[in-house]
Amino acid sequence: MKYSGAAESLSPTGHDRDEASRTEDGRYRLLVEGISDYAICLLSPEGIVTSWNLGAKRFKGYLAEEIIGSHFSKFYTPEDRESGLPALALRTAAREGKFENEGWRVRKDGSRFWAFVIIDPIRSPSGDLIGYAKITRDLTERRAAEDALRASQQQFELLVQGVTDYAIYMLTPEGEIASWNSGAERIKGYTAAEVLRTHFSRFYTPEDQAADEPAKALAVAAREGRFEKEGRRVRKDGTLFWANVVIDALRAPDGRLIGFAKITRDVTAQRESRKALENAREALFQSQKMEAIGQLMGGVAHDFNNLLMVIKGSLELLRKRVAQDARALHLLENAQQGTSRGISLTQRMLTFARREELKVTAVDIPSLVAGMADLLTRSIDSKVDLERRFPLKVAPVLADANQLELALLNLVVNARDAMPDGGTIVISAKEANAQDGGLPGRFVCLSVTDSGEGMDEETLARATEPFFTTKGVGKGTGLGLPMIQSVAHQAGGRLVLKSQKGQGTSAELWLPCAANVAAKADAVPLRAPDRSLRPRVVLLVDDDSLVRNSATAMLEDLGHRVFPAASAEEALSLLAQRPEVQLLITDHAMPKMTGAELVEVVRQRYAGLPVILATGRAELPTDYAVTVPRLAKPFTQGQMEDAIAHASGPAQ
Repeated sequence: MKYSGAAESLSPTGHDRDEASRTEDGRYRLLVEGISDYAICLLSPEGIVTSWNLGAKRFKGYLAEEIIGSHFSKFYTPEDRESGLPALALRTAAREGKFENEGWRVRKDGSRFWAFVIIDPIRSPSGDLIGYAKITRDLTERRAAEDALRASQQQFELLVQGVTDYAIYMLTPEGEIASWNSGAERIKGYTAAEVLRTHFSRFYTPEDQAADEPAKALAVAAREGRFEKEGRRVRKDGTLFWANVVIDALRAPDGRLIGFAKITRDVTAQRESRKALENAREALFQSQKMEAIGQLMGGVAHDFNNLLMVIKGSLELLRKRVAQDARALHLLENAQQGTSRGISLTQRMLTFARREELKVTAVDIPSLVAGMADLLTRSIDSKVDLERRFPLKVAPVLADANQLELALLNLVVNARDAMPDGGTIVISAKEANAQDGGLPGRFVCLSVTDSGEGMDEETLARATEPFFTTKGVGKGTGLGLPMIQSVAHQAGGRLVLKSQKGQGTSAELWLPCAANVAAKADAVPLRAPDRSLRPRVVLLVDDDSLVRNSATAMLEDLGHRVFPAASAEEALSLLAQRPEVQLLITDHAMPKMTGAELVEVVRQRYAGLPVILATGRAELPTDYAVTVPRLAKPFTQGQMEDAIAHASGPAQ
């Protein structure tokens, strides 16, 4: 093929086509001319267009006669022409044998398209450069698709990087980290540079690594497509957090595993919230259970109190009638001891149920403990040393002295039982600030500490549950610590148990200083009883027939005349009919009208009539203003006699 300065077209006439098809060169010419997906043209050594095919016409919009003889640089943008890119393209092709480039090109109408360009030098057999073959492909659509994909990828990357609540990253099939988002850096503490191309097992605990948990997770994800689990993970600083982990397998269109997508969420706060909610629910359940037990125990103990009073009163009266029968006296003493133990158990039950009437006063703890020294010493084994450690001055506490003595005795006995081979029990006290016990005001901490077996966490958690005991059958009621806890709570304090297995136990009674709260004085101050009182006419009111009959027998044995009544209504009716009544003794817990309500009515209608309120329950309303002598159930005949002496003067 000849090249000259004159332009030569590759758009032959029909005759030329026939002629060209008969030669090999002609067939190539027809082939090139018929290609429409590529712009193929020839350039002179100077860059002048010397041929033009249909593809060139379609891409660039020029007819052959419009472009042949023009410099190919007219297809370039002004910016590229200014930079000398057309000349550079020819020089590169001539020097290196090929020039390849992508860039914007300009059509005849001025619009631009993205072109892929290859320029090859054409040389003669002698090696002289005789021109260039230039092939251009329109990649505008592909570039648009690539730009759209690139924009989508950038948006996705921005999205992933913008997520800070989740660690999102990629893993290779072997588990090496291939990408890292800002959430991963925030949650785990590592920068991308620190973790890329390292194995993701570094986030697992040593125990999980030893159990090969990372490999198991990838194996499940590869086999099932997804792996999800919660567990502890390790941050860069070594701290642990609770993580929800999801691993998804990534596969190529042909099914080949190409990696994993891993999403980790820090659920420590949510887990703690769930745990707190569960604890709150458990605490509510325990509170409801304890309230139900307390109500049950209070009701049972009240009825049991009445029965014990009947038994105790009957035994007292019977003792007077068999005073000369030594064998009968021995049996009576056994029965009375059993009754006393029943009364003690009932008192514990009522204290736990918060239904026993407390006599709250200012109590000096060192003096109280000193007064119990002999009792405490007799209650422990000879192999046990008992020590008392008190500062020179301890503020008095607000408590029921009798209940506090009982609580302290229980704690010492528990400490003794925890040291079967002997040891040391230390009773001590100290004044403490509010923050030490988590209570308002100033408190005294009375503690009983032993060097015994101690308790594990489970036993310690259940130690104050009613009827829970670690002692053998028949050796413990399981009400000692609940009773002590109730005594502390009723005084405005608390019981704190501290123990470790094999390291002993410390039981702390936190009691408010007497200066914190004014002592309750809801009972009439007592004066020394006058045993010279003459018999009286007594109206006895109790809805329990056994108690009513027993108390009537006690009163009659003392020489009094008794009118029994089964209700407050019956009592008021008798008072209206019997003006000779000199004393009213009434139970409190009665249906329809309580003893306290009856007392108020009697005070209004029969001013000056002495009244005694017999009850073992502290259930008087908080606004009950009437002061009245009390007779605590179960009572003895002597206690009844004393109450009558205190409540009234000599009979008229």
